Amino acid sequence: MKRIFTIYLLFILALVGCGEAQEDPFTVAVIPAQSIGEMEQGLNNLESELTVKLGREVKVEQYNNYNGVVEALNYKSVDLAFLGPLTYLIAHEQSGAKAIVTQLIDGEPYYYSYIITHVDNDWDSLEELLEQKDEVNMAFGSHASTSGHLIPGVELARQGVYTDEDTHEFASVRFTGSHDITAQQVEANMVSAGAIDSAIYHGLVEEGVIDESQIKIIWQSEQLYQYPWTVHGDTDEETIQLLQEAFISIRDPEILRIFGGASAFVEADDSLYENVYEAALEFGMLEEKE
Repeated sequence: MKRIFTIYLLFILALVGCGEAQEDPFTVAVIPAQSIGEMEQGLNNLESELTVKLGREVKVEQYNNYNGVVEALNYKSVDLAFLGPLTYLIAHEQSGAKAIVTQLIDGEPYYYSYIITHVDNDWDSLEELLEQKDEVNMAFGSHASTSGHLIPGVELARQGVYTDEDTHEFASVRFTGSHDITAQQVEANMVSAGAIDSAIYHGLVEEGVIDESQIKIIWQSEQLYQYPWTVHGDTDEETIQLLQEAFISIRDPEILRIFGGASAFVEADDSLYENVYEAALEFGMLEEKE
């Protein structure tokens, strides 16, 4: 009898051990707002901090494009994602993804889309640039970027000069893939003008990646709420609350730096992104809610 009991106990312990070993890591996906090298240390720190605060293994990965993160959320292959507002709204439309956290920059939850140009160019406003539009090589970030494409794209569409990369009145249109590359190409006079996230732009200036004296801002959008941290639609409220508490307590400067030079994280929800939703409807990137 003692032998049978011992075997049974070992069997139960083995099952418990297997259950613990088989628990999947909590996965976090981050969009490429900047080049991978610029974000690596902060992402490593975030992975370590969330592992401690969530009490389980956390894996943070930087995805190559916005669409990959949306698909990962839709199929629940990631648990949490850092998305631009437009990308979040696409995921929300497709699978019910939820915004739970965003960041403050200098104490405010807002950023802007800028159109920037080299200081040697003649134009000091978007209107002046458009007077010479057939000589302008225009740069955007990613097709699915809110500040790097959607918001400036809607403005240029309203001006009657831009529909997409194939239909426009510029000398050329290109997509650089990230905000820092756009800024560097404007500074190097490789493009005439570029659209960029304001928080990332100022962060690049502060870090010395670009020289502000060589660039001028010729257009600024209305206020946009900062990028949301997003969970898939089936995430339970207990996990959401735990994540919100974990982010709100973050003070690591390396983590804050790579998310637009954030000063803190705060709670967020779907209602903050209504103006981006309206712009995406106008630009044909979302369908109207029923």
